[in-house]
Amino acid sequence: MSEMPRDPIVRTVPQPADMNGNGDIFGGWVLSQMDIAGGTLAARVAKGRVATVAITAMTFVQPIKVGDLVSIYGEVSKVGRSSITIALETIVQRRLDPTPIQVTHGTFVFVAIDDDGKPRQVAS
Repeated sequence: MSEMPRDPIVRTVPQPADMNGNGDIFGGWVLSQMDIAGGTLAARVAKGRVATVAITAMTFVQPIKVGDLVSIYGEVSKVGRSSITIALETIVQRRLDPTPIQVTHGTFVFVAIDDDGKPRQVAS
C-alpha cells in the first residue's frame, strides 16, 4: 500500500460480542469489515453494484482486541473487463496507544453486476 496520507474506507471499534473463544476478535468479523470496505471502493470504481467473487490472499498478522480502533484502507490493484481487484490493509490503534499496528492484509476480487446479478462491464 502507498505511504501517502490516506483516509480509511471503514473505521470501527469491535465489541465483546465480536470475540472468539480466545478473547480476540473473531477472524470472520474482520473479514466481513474488509469485505465491506473493498466492496465500497469497488462499487465506486464500477459505478454500480458489485459482488465479492474471491479473496485471493489473506494474512492475519496480529490479533485485534476489544476496544481497538480498527481502520481499513484499500487501493485498486487492477481493473479488468468486469472485475476489480482491491488490496486491503487493516490497521489498529490499541486503546491507550496511538501507534498504528498492521493486523491484516488481503486481496479481494469483486465483479461488477447488473440489476439481475449478472456480470457486466466495468463502467469507464
